[in-house]
Amino acid sequence: AAPKNEHLQFNRDIRPILSDLCFSCHGPDPEKRKGNLRLDLRDPAITGGKSDAQGIVPGKADASEIVKRILSDDDDEHMPPKKSGKRVKPDQLATLKRWINEGAEYQGHWAFAPVQRPPVPAPAAANPIDSFIRSRLLKSGLNPSPEAEKGTLLRRVSLDLTGLPPSSQELDAFLSDSSPDAYEKAVDRLLSSPHFGERMAMQWLDFARYADSNGFQSDGSRQMSIWRDWVIGAFNANIPFDQFTIEQLAGDLLPNARQDQIIATGFNRNHRLNGEGGRIEAEWFVETVIDRVETTGGTWLGLSVGCARCHDHKFDPISQKEFYGLFAYFNSCEETGVLGGDQFTVNTKPILSFPTPEHTSKIAELERKLADARAALKEAESKDAQAQKKRESELLAPAPNWVPLHPNHLASKHGAELSADPEGVIWSGGKQPDTDTYVITTDTDLPEVTGLRLELLPDDRLPSKGPGRHPNGNPIISEFRLSATDKSDGRQIELEWAGASADFNQKGWDVRNALDGNPKTGWAIHPEVGKAHSAFFRLKEPLRLSAGASLTIQLDQQYGSGSILGKFRISVTGSPIPESTPDDVLGILKTPIAKRSDAQKKKLADYLKETGVGTETAKAKAKIEEITKAKGAFEKTIPSTMVMEERAEARPAHLLIRGQYDHPGDVVPRATPTALPPIPEGAPNNRLGLAQWIVSENNPLTARVWVNRAWEKFFGLGIVKSSENFGSQSDWPSHPELLDWLASEFMQPTSGIHVAGMPAKPWDMKAILKLIALSETYRQSAKTTKELFEKDPENRLLARGPRFRLTGETLRDSALCVSGLLSPTIGGPSVRPYMPKGVWDETSVYGDLLRYQASQGADLYRRTLYTIWKRTAAPPTALLFDAPNREVCTVKRSRTNTPLQALALLNEVTFVEAARNLAQRMIQEGGSTPEDRIRWAFQKVTCRTPSASEIAILQKGLESQLARFQQKPDEAKALIETGESKAAPSIPPEQLAAYTLSANVLLNLDEFISR
Repeated sequence: AAPKNEHLQFNRDIRPILSDLCFSCHGPDPEKRKGNLRLDLRDPAITGGKSDAQGIVPGKADASEIVKRILSDDDDEHMPPKKSGKRVKPDQLATLKRWINEGAEYQGHWAFAPVQRPPVPAPAAANPIDSFIRSRLLKSGLNPSPEAEKGTLLRRVSLDLTGLPPSSQELDAFLSDSSPDAYEKAVDRLLSSPHFGERMAMQWLDFARYADSNGFQSDGSRQMSIWRDWVIGAFNANIPFDQFTIEQLAGDLLPNARQDQIIATGFNRNHRLNGEGGRIEAEWFVETVIDRVETTGGTWLGLSVGCARCHDHKFDPISQKEFYGLFAYFNSCEETGVLGGDQFTVNTKPILSFPTPEHTSKIAELERKLADARAALKEAESKDAQAQKKRESELLAPAPNWVPLHPNHLASKHGAELSADPEGVIWSGGKQPDTDTYVITTDTDLPEVTGLRLELLPDDRLPSKGPGRHPNGNPIISEFRLSATDKSDGRQIELEWAGASADFNQKGWDVRNALDGNPKTGWAIHPEVGKAHSAFFRLKEPLRLSAGASLTIQLDQQYGSGSILGKFRISVTGSPIPESTPDDVLGILKTPIAKRSDAQKKKLADYLKETGVGTETAKAKAKIEEITKAKGAFEKTIPSTMVMEERAEARPAHLLIRGQYDHPGDVVPRATPTALPPIPEGAPNNRLGLAQWIVSENNPLTARVWVNRAWEKFFGLGIVKSSENFGSQSDWPSHPELLDWLASEFMQPTSGIHVAGMPAKPWDMKAILKLIALSETYRQSAKTTKELFEKDPENRLLARGPRFRLTGETLRDSALCVSGLLSPTIGGPSVRPYMPKGVWDETSVYGDLLRYQASQGADLYRRTLYTIWKRTAAPPTALLFDAPNREVCTVKRSRTNTPLQALALLNEVTFVEAARNLAQRMIQEGGSTPEDRIRWAFQKVTCRTPSASEIAILQKGLESQLARFQQKPDEAKALIETGESKAAPSIPPEQLAAYTLSANVLLNLDEFISR
């Protein structure tokens, strides 16, 4: 608040009160406005609402209705309503009354005002940032703190710019460098590090709601690591922020767009995709578009535009129609909004694929095989067409003449009693085995045999009238075999079947199964039992004999449960077609081909297939299907990334009544909110134009939002504390002139800052970060006094250096780094470090496909940025340290402090293994005495030398633990075997375990988990 002798400012002193307590009922949204009283604008506030009383009477607080309502004892009159749970505090009421008495002057919202570079205030400093900070400190009666110790400072800036602590070599080099520009050289080195891009990408992944899964119930996998690599590379290459923005929002719409610019558009393909069976495509397309509007508004503008989805924004000047004007920019993307393809492994189109040479070669090979298979299909279709023509003429021939066979010998391999009557009918009686094989030996004098008929005959004496002996009357013929001996010379003749057909087949038990050589399959007739049935078996080549043949027929019945034949007869024929053509098939054959219906053609094709005609075509089609399936499966292994693609014709956007997808209202054209400047002249009115508008120098929000978040990275709090919200409910900037100076400097640099030897360019991200890092404000010691803490508990005035807890990612990466386990590989697909057992199980509803298997080797120790991120089961340690689950865009994480965090740092496998590896380094690299080793590790972890008392405490703990493990060697062994990395066999287990606990203490120091 302003001092008593300083005029109150609406934006700084009044808007926060009204926005918090009044705007929800008396703000911009007419649908939600109570009593027709509007308080966010001066004229309506003075005019008043339905009560005809003036809401505000300038110069007369006590006559103003809002003051009367605040002071009222009447529950119906009192404001805010008591049921809201809000109340006006005495100091707030005093401020409101003072403001009204001063004239109740309003201001437009500060964040929507144009960015104008303010003059740098006195006292002058080498870095303009320090001039702004010191000017404010001077007014508050405070002085800046001295510079932090060199080691502490290097650790601070290393963590802020790369997310990793300095190595021992980097620390030693910096401590020994006494040149005036030693610190600047260190900053330049860090900005040039490939790990800089990783550090910057950490927060950007939260903005982009990046994950390796699609979300929702099935939560199957997706591949977006190529886009993540683009982000890392873009930060490292220091592409200007305006270009960085345009490529992510509309890189596909740039003229002659490069592949990397199209990859960049993956920013807006990171959203969830619904793969549930009951989803409604139209609904989820709308949800996808709305997600993009909300994400764009939050990431670049710092506005909660999504609040205007169902009605005008309660707090900010964004109408529902304007929300759908923004919606219209994203409404014409070439996608459905739901998961497409294989929900577990394939990205949903539109995508870009990145085949390796090996992929290209294999795909070409499969394409060649596919071409050969298609050629083979044409040949097979030609042959089968000729065979069908021949077969149709055969089927029209007179019915075959069947000659019953009279057995010379009957045998049952498992004890049934077989007998035959003069008509050739065979009866099975006596014992009923579970399985059996009937062998029938007989003669024939036919000069040529083309096929056999097996008749299944019913009988009242059989269960269910047969023809089988099973209680349900169903026999199952596993195999039907035939062998022959020439009577003239005793020659054994090899016979092959061409096919089989039957007048009825039980579902799944086709008669052709009796020829497949598999005893587990066969021919059956249920439920058509108690009736006569016939099966016809055709020989591949006719059996031609000069003096007849001796035939041996074998009926295998291996199904079990007594499913064997009770009554049957076997006949032979020499007719060209050894089966009787069914009447319905004859009817089709007699119909001219041109007049056959599709149903008739199918029935005929199915019948012919039973007798072997069309099988070559079927085999060729199956081969094509096999190769196509193999090609599809292989293509899934090709790396790809999802991208944006605009439809050729724009899709109209509608205002959705109450935000519901199925309640469209009026068509809404593409347009930006009127409270902000219009799209730049000459810009296209599409996503590209929207992106250009966002990074236009006339846009008052984008530069302010970005530099504020940059400030937040370094100081823990932004100049605007509510870095996620620059709307009416935002916090007043602690240093508004500095915010605008930084925003101006970001868009048009004048400070002379150089990055990698080059002058800063417009929208230069590294330049602004370097400018902040070089400031004396940033370099201050974080030590505080009771007086300073009481005056400025949150350090908003910055009379001391920043100090706050590290993020979960940085904590894990730092532990791996100081222990020597960290794998420094940049980029690539996500990896699977340790995860508590069962974390994925409840969300892996489709079996083992999604179950968690930890990576091996170096992948266990990659930076946390690369940890696989499943939305329904995000890494639990990251969640403990306030990471979002990334279902939606998150522009600001909370920063909590819970016992679970301490337990994770003490006991999570990665941290225990890091402590063990650090302990091993202490022993091997830290010197020969416990004191030397403790000093070495302490400096490694904190970047400063420990005091004598700190060494004494740690040494006492080490000795205590060593004594304990010498008494309990099994506990020592269990501790040092934690994790996949191997302990040095030369170090006694008890000693390594004791040092491990000492290292664990160091990794849990407040100095280590904070910076």
